[in-house]
Amino acid sequence: MHILCIEVWTNMKKKLLLLTFILGSLITFSQKSINSDYSAKELIKVGKMIIKDGGICSLITIDKEGIARARAMDGFAPEEDLTIWFGTHSQSRKVEQIKNNPKVSLYYLDKDNSGYVLIHGKAELINDLKTKKKYWKDHWDAYYPDTEKDYLLIKVTPIWMEVLSDKHGIKNDPKNWEVPRVDFQL
Repeated sequence: MHILCIEVWTNMKKKLLLLTFILGSLITFSQKSINSDYSAKELIKVGKMIIKDGGICSLITIDKEGIARARAMDGFAPEEDLTIWFGTHSQSRKVEQIKNNPKVSLYYLDKDNSGYVLIHGKAELINDLKTKKKYWKDHWDAYYPDTEKDYLLIKVTPIWMEVLSDKHGIKNDPKNWEVPRVDFQL
């Protein structure tokens, strides 16, 4: 009987999350905290701090075989809506992987290892010269001798974000270890 109740509760929870997603997609850009005692505003504030202080992040894509591929990336500070930009070589493997599957994840570890931010989002490849000039770091000259041809941008728009930070008092659920999350409805 106990197992049946757990299965019923799990199915109801899944249906509620699906309904929340469907209804949320009808709303214009907003954020809300999911399964958390923390507000979306609080999670976003701490998430931005970890992203800005952490620096290098892991960009995770999926290859043709369905295998997750992670690599270190030197991105730009998040925009107000948590859009994050990266530069890459136009011939890199990640470009083809994003073309085949634009769903990506970004993982930022706090400098003192006391927390992290995980962003799941949609990646877009941007090849606009004006935008490429805006998102450029001078020490990249050696990597992109012909910036018009070699340099490409990756724009990641968040779908959801998890934040865990001991030093900011943001903890996971003690029973199931679920991490506080913000959903972004676009």
